[in-house]
Amino acid sequence: MAAEERHTKTEGRIRAAMAQLLGGDIPEGLKCDVKSLCALSGVPRATLYRSYPHIKAEFERERSDAQTAGLHPDPRSAQIERLKNEIIDLHKRMGRENAELAELRTFRTAALSRLSAQHDELTILRRELATAVTGNVRGLTSRQQH
Repeated sequence: MAAEERHTKTEGRIRAAMAQLLGGDIPEGLKCDVKSLCALSGVPRATLYRSYPHIKAEFERERSDAQTAGLHPDPRSAQIERLKNEIIDLHKRMGRENAELAELRTFRTAALSRLSAQHDELTILRRELATAVTGNVRGLTSRQQH
């Protein structure tokens, strides 16, 4: 077999593997990446990089374009992107919740401080009432009968 014919057949295998991966038909254990492209086509990575760099570049460009368009040939990639976005959203939500929690803690501290001050004031007033000697202060009692 002539070198040119071998080159053409190898390019055909690479392109077939490329179409399969980009089409979403990804065999178990493989991904939509260059390593899987080489494994599926039976072409060593060194050969792909050295002899078929234009196909490698085309594959990466088409995969990138598909991802940019929101299409993910590899469903796992779509799931990973979805989970990454979910994590980002959860971090934002957690930040808002933490800020609200800090605000509520500050409010609780202020409320407890006010309650404590009011309690102290009531205690002082009760003591003053209990020790009042002058006729100016009279205790409240239940209804007095006349």
